[in-house]
Amino acid sequence: MSLSRQTSSSGKQRQHAAAAPANTAAALAAAGSSNNQDLASLFECPVCFDYALPPIMQCQSGHIVCQSCRQKLNLCPTCRGPLGNIRNLAMEKVASTVMFPCKYSNSGCPVTLLHTDKTDHEDICEHRPYCCPCPGASCKWQGSLEAVMNHLMQQHKSITTLQGEDIVFLATDINLPGAVDWVMMQSCFGHNFMLVLEKQEKMEGQQMFYAIVQLIGTRKQAENFAYRLELNGHRRRLSWEATPRSIHDGVQSAIAASDCLVFDTNIAILFADHGNLGINVTISMC
Repeated sequence: MSLSRQTSSSGKQRQHAAAAPANTAAALAAAGSSNNQDLASLFECPVCFDYALPPIMQCQSGHIVCQSCRQKLNLCPTCRGPLGNIRNLAMEKVASTVMFPCKYSNSGCPVTLLHTDKTDHEDICEHRPYCCPCPGASCKWQGSLEAVMNHLMQQHKSITTLQGEDIVFLATDINLPGAVDWVMMQSCFGHNFMLVLEKQEKMEGQQMFYAIVQLIGTRKQAENFAYRLELNGHRRRLSWEATPRSIHDGVQSAIAASDCLVFDTNIAILFADHGNLGINVTISMC
């Protein structure tokens, strides 16, 4: 009986002992996160409050400034001393161990990463502002995804919107000289899609056409859809099927990757009717 009680008592001790490391780990994790934030704050540029990342330059007193601001300054913004070309190698070494927050953390991005990965992530971060998706326009608007459609309706009123999952996108006067963009909106399945036909002038007067569908939404939302573009003529048919791109990616990235319907002037003429080109557009859910 005595042995049994000792075993029971010992078991309880083991239970308490096993619980302690979990609590300690949580505390250490919290402390580590706090310490990382404190370290990251040491790299804040005193001018723009972005992070000064390698190569890190300093004044003679050791104050740092980011590369972007450094190019615009002659004096240290902290001590007003001259800015030389002194590398702060110690800070660069520390920077290689610090996890920096994404520049869009205030917009909801939870990611922290090494400075070597920071720029690549921010270029494709889903939380970065959306630009106006109209191709070829000089519009410099930026805003949230929720504000994109309101912007298009208020500032680009010439864009026509058709309802339904199966429509005809009619590009008129395709023989117009120079680079031209035709744009239309399609609304179906509770989402809005932007249809773009872009004509580009290539070398030696050659003209190429690029047709693509973009979702007014995120990349993840775009993966739920597929689209088909189809040109129909006398005993001829040309079609393209793909997943729509998010407007975050933009038309030019699709053209650069040939991830769209591509055809030249000769093909366009085969399917055009008096200079107008009709493209059947079908959108479906995956």
